[in-house]
Amino acid sequence: MVRRIDVTGAGGVRLAAWEYADPPKLREAEASASSGGVLLLHGLMGRASHWTDTARWLSERHRAVALDQRGHGRSEKPAEGPYTRDAYVDDAEAALVQLDLAPAVLIGHSMGALTAWQLAARRPDLVRGLIICDMRASALGAASQREWADWFKSWPVPFATLADVRKWFGEDDPWVERPNPARGEFFAEVMAEGPDGWRPVFDRAQMLRSRETWVHDAHWEELIQVRCPALVVRGQDGELGRAESQEMVRVLPRGEYAEVADAGHLVHYDQPEAWRAAVEPFLDGVLTQ
Repeated sequence: MVRRIDVTGAGGVRLAAWEYADPPKLREAEASASSGGVLLLHGLMGRASHWTDTARWLSERHRAVALDQRGHGRSEKPAEGPYTRDAYVDDAEAALVQLDLAPAVLIGHSMGALTAWQLAARRPDLVRGLIICDMRASALGAASQREWADWFKSWPVPFATLADVRKWFGEDDPWVERPNPARGEFFAEVMAEGPDGWRPVFDRAQMLRSRETWVHDAHWEELIQVRCPALVVRGQDGELGRAESQEMVRVLPRGEYAEVADAGHLVHYDQPEAWRAAVEPFLDGVLTQ
């Protein structure tokens, strides 16, 4: 069972959080909410439902909540934002407090991982553990932002069918080196049908504005400030290289490392069983302390 819980984010932005459990477990979770839980944060263009598989097995033993971040999923998408780093971190902090999840384990993918470690650095009292999934700490630069702007312009929207969505993002997209059905499914999840076909549920200009706030800077100093146990997970063929990921582990005061074979950037989508095997022992250790 999944239920929606409304959260008020920074500046009054309405956010949708999704709790995964069957009814008895929900009651148990509510009764023991003070023991903490897990907050899952998706990446840029993602949505809470991308965590469904992970949240379901987590909810067998822990309280698991996934957040639609501002501009994404069912959460509010204010035209003027803000879509700053502070806004995203403030939203995650508000979710932890309003959902009574703290001290929580934060699991973040890509941009959501950056939000997670920035929050862990800022509010160590709210975070007991951290999982960073395929997010770089180094600056990506202006050229990367230009590439993304051009990529967004190349999308053949609207798509006539969801099958077209899956095919383009899984096969035809110039950024796809070889067929990747998981990537096609990932993007099918963030499309909504309108009168003229299927379009993303997010505004691509807002996504670029969100990305603009972090691609030009490195984020090593914030990693150093993370005092809780932290696991850095990379896909073998993802965007986070092995050397950089291992340097992140070295910089983290209590860092650990895991690598998922035959996985790209969408680690938890590409190899869900291997992803679980990589993170579950860490989670169990942190949540049972």
